Amino acid sequence: MLALVTDAYGADGGIAQYNRDLLDALSKSAGITEVVVLSRSGAATAGQIPPNVVQLPARPKKILYALAAINVALRSGPFDVVFCGHLYTAPVAAVAAKIAGANLWLQLHGIEAWDPPGRWRRWAAEQARLVTAVSRYTRDRFLGWAKLEPETVKVMPNTVDPRFTPGPRSDALLDRYDLRGKKILLTVSRLAAAERYKGHDLVLSALAALKSQHPDLVYVIAGDGDDLPRLQHLARDLGVAGNTRFTGFVKDEDLPDLYRSADVFVMPSTGEGFGIVFLQAIACGLPVIAADGDGSRDPLRDGADGALVTIGMPESLGRAIEEALARPRDAAGDSPFEFRYFEAQAHRLAVTLAQLARANT
Repeated sequence: MLALVTDAYGADGGIAQYNRDLLDALSKSAGITEVVVLSRSGAATAGQIPPNVVQLPARPKKILYALAAINVALRSGPFDVVFCGHLYTAPVAAVAAKIAGANLWLQLHGIEAWDPPGRWRRWAAEQARLVTAVSRYTRDRFLGWAKLEPETVKVMPNTVDPRFTPGPRSDALLDRYDLRGKKILLTVSRLAAAERYKGHDLVLSALAALKSQHPDLVYVIAGDGDDLPRLQHLARDLGVAGNTRFTGFVKDEDLPDLYRSADVFVMPSTGEGFGIVFLQAIACGLPVIAADGDGSRDPLRDGADGALVTIGMPESLGRAIEEALARPRDAAGDSPFEFRYFEAQAHRLAVTLAQLARANT
């Protein structure tokens, strides 16, 4: 397999994590002999790369990345499958697959696949023999414009790292952010101006309405990005600056303790393809609140594992927060998003696609 991805080992973010999970799963598959990975970013150490996986040096610039992908397809094969980790790189991946005589596997993460793209990306997407989407919502939006048979497009959701489990609150984090004796709402996400759909504004407005009845309520916003100054200003304007903590970037190793120190995870996003942070919060035993109009429904299993609120009805978010604060933490149970299920599905899809490629030669 040739895997053309935006990032994987040695990079941060949800897409990089998804790619690592997929590559880890494929590295354990008896039907996969080797995976060659070309990414746009990330510099991995030798210990991060699993057996049977080779990650080539990253090529950040688009033209150099495209040339490198074509060169690998020509010289490093033969390949049975070309995996394209993002719709934005689908044209390069489709050409590489044709050069290699391989089947194209396209991965969809969310908002990038919801509306019809330009001509070349659309052409490339429709060359895929297999498409995997992280949620039903993304699958349905993609099939609204792509001329592919529905059975070609499968749902393969994110998985959750086993490090995320219930546990005691972290005294160090409570002291660091002055949270002792507080009821804590938590959101974990990038604070990007291009991603204001995450719903921080809605939670800050709900906090302003709730703080008179819940003076010990604090909203912890974890993450960094160019939208941070605006959110800080909004908190001041709403009179909740004293009830808000901006942590900045949180290291991956600190995330489990951050979730365990909170009372409720809330992210009423309207643009989630899935939302791995919901899985992490649920795995740590937190009550979870999301919006009901995007891919967030999947990690919450249509409301079985959390509350879904309707955007446009601000009072519903406030009610959901109060109800969640009254709920006890849940014990961790068996989850359909555990890695063993993800691993089995990844193996089954990859081997089936490789067998199709061999049958075509």
